[in-house]
Amino acid sequence: MTGTPLPAENHGQGHQPHQAYQQPQQSQQAYQPQQPQQAYQPQQPQQPHEAYQAQQPHPAYQSQQTHHAQQAHQTHHAQQAQAQAQAQAQAQAQAQAQAQAQQAWQQPAPVPGAAPAPAFAPAAAPTPAAPAAASAASAASAASAASGATGASGPADASVPAAPGAAGYGPATLAGNARVTDAQRARLEGRSPVIEPGMQPAALTALLGLLLAGTAAVGSWALLVPLVALQGLTAAGWFRLNGMWPARQGIALAFLGALVADAVLLAAGRPNAPAAILGTIGVWVLLTLVLQLRSHADPDERMYGLMATVTSAALAIMAAGYLGSAPHAVSVGAAAVAVALLARALPLPTAASVIVSVVAAAGAGIVVGQLTDLGAKGALLGAGAAVCALIGHRVASYDYPSRFVHFTAGIALPLTAAAPCVYVLGRALG
Repeated sequence: MTGTPLPAENHGQGHQPHQAYQQPQQSQQAYQPQQPQQAYQPQQPQQPHEAYQAQQPHPAYQSQQTHHAQQAHQTHHAQQAQAQAQAQAQAQAQAQAQAQAQQAWQQPAPVPGAAPAPAFAPAAAPTPAAPAAASAASAASAASAASGATGASGPADASVPAAPGAAGYGPATLAGNARVTDAQRARLEGRSPVIEPGMQPAALTALLGLLLAGTAAVGSWALLVPLVALQGLTAAGWFRLNGMWPARQGIALAFLGALVADAVLLAAGRPNAPAAILGTIGVWVLLTLVLQLRSHADPDERMYGLMATVTSAALAIMAAGYLGSAPHAVSVGAAAVAVALLARALPLPTAASVIVSVVAAAGAGIVVGQLTDLGAKGALLGAGAAVCALIGHRVASYDYPSRFVHFTAGIALPLTAAAPCVYVLGRALG
């Protein structure tokens, strides 16, 4: 009997106190959150009693573990709900405080003698956890209350700056918006590139023509004063008409050529007027070529400047023909140009306006011719001068001219274009 081993069942039953002793230790290990399943993992599967324990866990321990897991999950869910409720309550309190501050800022100033306005109520205490729908509804009501307070503020609305672009206006500027000129408007609308100068340039042309007619009867030196003004306007107006501005050197060169032509005419006398005018033009063309060759601009720009300078100088020098013409022819021709430009500025159709201008210039030529030695021949001189003046007027109206062009080229070109006709017809009729 002593040498016979005990069965496995008795051996396991003999260790039941040991199992009872291990169960409290395993339950204590179950409360450790780092290793909740350590009690269920057998470290030595070769031992029979531990394998039996792993296969048949204690029922009381399973219920205790499930109870702790549910309690931890409920605690975590409650903490999340409480944090969300606190955030919503804080946002609601902040929105109410902003609405009250805006309402207090928009209240009108107190009237002298009136009762002081009560202080605004303090912000409501944040409520405990509330659903997301309730917090959204409260935020919407706070926003509507703020907008209602703004609309009901009355006189205080005038002091509140409006949002930019709320009334359809652009941003404020310091220098203002540039005015759209007639030429820019015509170009944008696709209208004709011809814009006539109008009545004001025509009136100034008539004034300058009358000055030429009056001073021609006095003498050459008196005629020189309005003639120099005419030459200066011609030189500047041609450059501006070609879109070249300021072009100070070109204008100065052309005007200097006109002054040289005047001096040569005064020195050589009226019989040598053609030689003096043509000789000055030839010299100034050569001078302009030399100056343009020294320029460092692009070839195209250099050629464009050369043509503008030569043309401007030739026109300004050609105006000196009034000094070489007979005084009576200058008086008749300048007066006829003055009347023709005033008639051209009348609000009539183009064809009718041209006919009226020529007829009026012929009539003015007859009237002024009766005061001089020309007589009725002044009609032909007046009509010829009017035709040349209308050509110059048309040139000054071309290519969408600006207001500056109208008050320079629009004034000077009609009188300048009539100068050769006055000289030729004056010698032929005189």
